[in-house]
Amino acid sequence: IKMLGFTEIEGGGGGMAPEEFRKMCEERGISIPSTGAGYEQVVKDPQGVADRAKALGAKYVMTAWIPHKSGSFNFENAKKAVEDFNAAGKVLKENGITFCYHIHGYEFWPHEKGTLLDYIITNTSPEYVSFEMDIMWTHFGGGDPVALLRKYKDRWKLMHVKDLRKGTPKDRTGHTPDENDVPVGTGELDIPAVLKAAKKAGIEHYFIEDESPAHEVTDDVVKSIAYLKGLTE
Repeated sequence: IKMLGFTEIEGGGGGMAPEEFRKMCEERGISIPSTGAGYEQVVKDPQGVADRAKALGAKYVMTAWIPHKSGSFNFENAKKAVEDFNAAGKVLKENGITFCYHIHGYEFWPHEKGTLLDYIITNTSPEYVSFEMDIMWTHFGGGDPVALLRKYKDRWKLMHVKDLRKGTPKDRTGHTPDENDVPVGTGELDIPAVLKAAKKAGIEHYFIEDESPAHEVTDDVVKSIAYLKGLTE
């Protein structure tokens, strides 16, 4: 990771003690602005989640999945998530940590005049809940990353930068085979337009996320880095 030129990562070190993982990263000039935590973990032990985040030196905690029956995310799931996120986010805020929900594409089921994602964003407290946009999953679920960045610009803090293989069938499951994750700039998304909107929205941290098969990840990330550097030259 250091050799690839990264200076920030979103992570937690797996089973390693957070203090040890932080030390290893710092020795390599890498900071950990954000870390992940599971839904149940955040709901049941938000203080423990906050303590681990602080040990890592992270300012953000993201949760990337709301428990639900696959392909059938519904209003009750969204309503419970709103309540849980507001409560957990309050505890995290009291500890100097910002909670972010990482959208995953299954939130785009219609609801009233919008979608369940609109319901989640408008009913969570801006003081306690922010959001991380995974641009690939947003697109996969039928959302428009650029439009959402413009509509809810002050709520987005973090971004997963990734791309979807051209022609991939899309749905609202939040699942697609790993091989459909392709190097940034080679897939369906209009990356320049997304990044332009993200900059205007004030996204604070961008993370290249690559879920392609393990034997391809390093090569794909190198290609993604080269593409993104090309956009700034």
